[in-house]
Amino acid sequence: MEKIDHVVVPGTFDPVTNGHLDVIKRTKRLFGKVTVAVASSRDKNGVGTTFSLEERVEMLQKSLGEASIEGVSVEPMSGLLVEFCHNHGAGGVVKGLRAMTDFEYELQQADLNAHLAPDIESIFVMSSPAYGYVSSSIVREIASMGADVSLLVPLCVDRALKALHNFQK
Repeated sequence: MEKIDHVVVPGTFDPVTNGHLDVIKRTKRLFGKVTVAVASSRDKNGVGTTFSLEERVEMLQKSLGEASIEGVSVEPMSGLLVEFCHNHGAGGVVKGLRAMTDFEYELQQADLNAHLAPDIESIFVMSSPAYGYVSSSIVREIASMGADVSLLVPLCVDRALKALHNFQK
């Protein structure tokens, strides 16, 4: 069996949170090459995404810089995750887990991916306790009501959310 040195961390990242960055940073410690795949997710939750694919890729790149996480590439993704992995030469997919509900959903996805591409391993990284309650949807909801999300997201994301909702500091 061949060692995996390149993995993909997929997600919508709408927006990227400090929890996402924590998983990416810890994944980079484990694997030599990490690619973050930002999913287009045009029809996410039936309404689409808050930020465009281009904005999410740019915010993720800026966020990685703000967090001093080096050596991670960020790529837009449309289509099947396993095809993205094959096209980029990745042997594994890393997903962060916060709670049992995440596990149930991600296990179904991992089983489907194993059926579609048995050569792609699914790897799960538990969320740090500091970020176990943080999700993009919670951040979007709190920010839309004018509350401070600066401890939950990178600075560039905080600014983008404030601009989106026309809130001042």
